[in-house]
Amino acid sequence: MKKIKQLFAKKLPRNFLLRNPVLGGVTLALFMLGFTVAYRPLGSHASLGISYIETMALYSFIAGFSVIIVIYLLNQLPYFSVKSTWNLKKELLAILITLFGLGVAIFLAAFIVEPPADRWNFPTFFDSVFNAFLVGILPFIFFTSVNIPYLSAHFVELEQPEKNDNQQAEPTEKRINISSQLKKESLSFFPSQFLFAESDGNYVHFHLSENGKARKVTIRNSISNIEEQLLENREFFRTHRAFIVNLKKVQQKLGNSSGYRLKLSDSETEIPVSRQKSKELDSVLNSNVDKPQYKQ
Repeated sequence: MKKIKQLFAKKLPRNFLLRNPVLGGVTLALFMLGFTVAYRPLGSHASLGISYIETMALYSFIAGFSVIIVIYLLNQLPYFSVKSTWNLKKELLAILITLFGLGVAIFLAAFIVEPPADRWNFPTFFDSVFNAFLVGILPFIFFTSVNIPYLSAHFVELEQPEKNDNQQAEPTEKRINISSQLKKESLSFFPSQFLFAESDGNYVHFHLSENGKARKVTIRNSISNIEEQLLENREFFRTHRAFIVNLKKVQQKLGNSSGYRLKLSDSETEIPVSRQKSKELDSVLNSNVDKPQYKQ
C-alpha cells in the first residue's frame, strides 16, 4: 500500500491533452471521428437523416467541445492548476473527471441527434458514460504513457512566470528541458526563471526564481554538458569554469576587467567572472540592447 501511495505521489509532466484544452479537445474529436468511422463500435449508427460519417462528426464535435470546457474548468481549480505539484494521482483524477464530462455531453447530445425516445433513465445514462470512457480513454492513455518514464526519475517543472498588470505583454517563452547524463533526473523551466547554474563536483545546482521566490534544484551532471544543453539560449553565458549565468538578470558589476563579479536580481550570490571571460562578457553586455541596464 505504501509503494502504491508513493507511485501516485510521483511527479510527472501534465498530459498533453490536459495541458492544452483547445488542442486537447480537437485531438480527441478527430480521434473519435476516425475511430468510429473505421470500426463502427458500440452499435453506432446514422441519425437525423444524415450519413453515418456526418452523424459521427456531429457527435465528435460535441465531444471535443465538451472536453475543452471540462479541461478549462479543471485548470481553474487550485488543486489542478499548480504544475509544479502535478503527479500521477492528479493526472488520473483529471482524466476520470474529463471522461465523465464527456459521457454526460454525449448523453445530452443524444436527445438532439437521436430519434425521440425515453432516455431519462440510469441505464441509458450509464451506457453513454461507459461508451465515452471506452473510446475517449485511448488518446489519454497514449499521451500519459509518453510521460511514464518520468515516474522513475526526479522531475521538477516550474510554473509559467506570472506577469504584473503593468508589464507589457511578451512573447510566450519556450520551456527549457534539462536532463542528467544518467537519464534519471530532469528539470523544466522557462528562460526568465533561470538565474545561474553552479558546478559542484559531479552535480550542478540550478538557482531559479519562481514567481519571485528563489528555488534551488540539483541534478547529477557536468557544467559542460549543461552548457551544451543551453546553447540555444543566447542570454545564458558561462562566466567561469563553474558558473553559467542569465545575463538578463545582471544588475551590477563589481571589481575590474582583470576579474570581477556579477550581482543578479533575486539572488544574493555574486557570480565570479574569470579573466579569460571578462572581455568577451563586456562585449556581449555592451552590444546586446536586449540586456537590462546594469551598474558598472
